[in-house]
Amino acid sequence: EVQVVESGGGLVQAGGSLRLSCAASGLPFDDYAIGWFRQAPGKEREGVSCISLVDESTYYSDSVKGRFTISSDNAKNTVYLQMDSLKSEDTAVYYCAKLTTVGYDYWGQGTQVTVSS
Repeated sequence: EVQVVESGGGLVQAGGSLRLSCAASGLPFDDYAIGWFRQAPGKEREGVSCISLVDESTYYSDSVKGRFTISSDNAKNTVYLQMDSLKSEDTAVYYCAKLTTVGYDYWGQGTQVTVSS
């Protein structure tokens, strides 16, 4: 059974930090990539960051570049998203998903991040 579980969300003041985790089981963790996405109320889902599970190359959206850091621990089948200097506009439900041959698949249930100003 495939499971993707996000955790680490919560309520934090602006300027604070959180570390999200994306733990995957039942699927390969040595190919393609894992992506982090977020969706704020009334807005479309947007890509935040992704990391290659092959060579650990990374991508960040302009809105989080320099503040968020993505990393992977393949031995633990887990990808992390370290979020620093959080802003109120970072408030959203954060999801992770595995990139496959047909696009991003195997989505988790999401974890809520709320940044108070």
